[in-house]
Amino acid sequence: MIEILGVSKSYVKDKKTIDNLNLKINDGEIFGFLGPNGAGKTTTIKMITGILDIDEGDILIDGTSIKENPVLAKTKFGFVPDNPDLFLKLKGIEYLNFLADIYKVSKKERKERIENFAKKFDIYDNLNDRIQSYSHGMRQKIVIIGALLHNPKNWILDEPMTGLDPKSSHDLKELMKQHSRNKNTVFFSTHVLEVAEKLCDRIGIINKGELIFVGTYEEMKKQVKENGSLEDLFLEITEKNNN
Repeated sequence: MIEILGVSKSYVKDKKTIDNLNLKINDGEIFGFLGPNGAGKTTTIKMITGILDIDEGDILIDGTSIKENPVLAKTKFGFVPDNPDLFLKLKGIEYLNFLADIYKVSKKERKERIENFAKKFDIYDNLNDRIQSYSHGMRQKIVIIGALLHNPKNWILDEPMTGLDPKSSHDLKELMKQHSRNKNTVFFSTHVLEVAEKLCDRIGIINKGELIFVGTYEEMKKQVKENGSLEDLFLEITEKNNN
């Protein structure tokens, strides 16, 4: 469970990038976090994961404050950032073992999980290559494997399908579904609204730093008072908010 409690963030004095954000992502659900470019999605995710400081409010990961106890809170989630260009001089297997060491994954468990995930995402034969030689999609795969390696209860994924081939994208979506069925939390941002429409139990829309909608796709249709794709409804809600 992830709880965002009255969170605000400013980069410029007297101008809030995130303004009093309140949101609860429950166990057992896939939550899609949507918004236009510059709406505050990545800033919010960076505060959830402790990359950015919170100016006001707090964020709890399974009841642990990311402000007050960041080390413990960070053991409770796996994070895929929006840019996979990390530790490029390491070999894939070195990067994964590095993360396994940080999260204290046993030798037996890491071996099994690395092999299973690497074969699922068709990157097993490339584990001894340096990450700088990987394509964008391969880098995305190795970052995803690293995020899931310690079997975290909460998955926080920022544009996780970017660069993935169709099979890997499908496999990741199936993993997300299975994770939520096991009473865990999946929180992810995406610009691919068709994916969010099919995958998410609930959706949140942020615009200009404010949460302007939270609910199911069906609840969104009732609020807008018309049927249509998630893309159509998203555009109508954000355009109304801009006016």
